[in-house]
Amino acid sequence: MEAGWEVTTFNRGSSEPFSEAVKVVKGDRTSPRDVQALAESGSWDAVVDTSGYVPTNTLEVARALAPVAGRYVFMSTVSVYRDWPLKPLSEHSEVLYCPPDAGPDYGTDTEDGPTRYGYQKSGCEAAAVAAFGADRTTILRPGVVLGPREYVGRLPWWLHRVAAGGDVLAPGSPDRTIQPVDVRDLATFALHTITEGTSGAFNVCAPVDGATFGGLLADCAHATRADASFDWVPDEVLLSHGVRQWSELPLWRTFDGVWRVETARAQAAGLRCRPLSLTVRDTWRWMVESGEASNHDRAAEIGISREREAQVLAAWRQSGERAS
Repeated sequence: MEAGWEVTTFNRGSSEPFSEAVKVVKGDRTSPRDVQALAESGSWDAVVDTSGYVPTNTLEVARALAPVAGRYVFMSTVSVYRDWPLKPLSEHSEVLYCPPDAGPDYGTDTEDGPTRYGYQKSGCEAAAVAAFGADRTTILRPGVVLGPREYVGRLPWWLHRVAAGGDVLAPGSPDRTIQPVDVRDLATFALHTITEGTSGAFNVCAPVDGATFGGLLADCAHATRADASFDWVPDEVLLSHGVRQWSELPLWRTFDGVWRVETARAQAAGLRCRPLSLTVRDTWRWMVESGEASNHDRAAEIGISREREAQVLAAWRQSGERAS
C-alpha cells in the first residue's frame, strides 16, 4: 500500500485486517465456492500466494484466478531442493518431483533429507506454472525468514534468552556464516518482480558469507542491552549431548548446505538485503512495543530449557577441552 498498490486480501477472516483501506474478501481457499467468489470479485495485476501447501489445492486456486490476474507469485521454500540442507545449491540444483495435482499425502519425511513439506511445495510450484504458464509465474524460494511479527519464534527466542543475561550457550563457531532474509526485504522483492514482470524461480536469502552466528548474537546483546557472555560450544560436543539442531538452539544446523544457498540470480533481479543488525533491532523493538509473544504451535518446539543449557555448559567446562 505504501508503494501505491490497491490491495485485496483473501483469507478466513480469523484476524483483523491491517488497514481499512484493504479490500477484504473472506473465504477458505479449500472451498471451491469461496475461491470462485474471489475470482468473481475483481481482476488484479498479480496474486501473491503465501499459503499454498497442497498441490491440488494450489492448482485449483491458480486455475480459478488465471483469467483475472496477470501474474502468480508463489511463496515456496529452499526445502524443494533434493539436496537441501546437505549440499550447497543454486536454482540449477535438482528439485523434488511432485505432480501438480498431488494430494496432501504425497512425499515422505527422511531424516536430514527431503521432507513431505518440500515435496508438497515443489508440487505447488508445478501447479502454479501449470495454471499461469511459465511466463506469468514467479517462484520465490526463501530460506529462513526473520523480522518483526515472526511467529515461528527463532529470533524472538534468542532475543529473550540474551536479554536474560548470564552465560549463554552459543552453538558451534561464531564464524559460521548464516543467510536469513528479512521479511520486509522478501516482501519488497516480491513486489519488485511484479513491477518488472520477472518470471522464473529465485532463491531469496541474504548473500552467502554476509553475516555470522557470532554477529547475530552480538546484535541481540546490543539490541537488548544485555549483560550476557557467550560460551561457544563445538558442534560435536552439542551433538554428543543430543542437543536438537534447528529447534533447541534455533538456526543452528551443521550440514554444509544449510547456509550455502546461491542468491546471485535474485540479487541481479533486484533483491536487496538490509544488515542483519537492523532485523534484530526492529524485531526486539516490535517485541517490546507490542508485548506480543508467539503462541503458534511451531514456537512451542523452539528453544533449549535453562536447566538443560546449564547442564551442557557444565559438562563442557568439566571436560577440560574448553578453549582458554
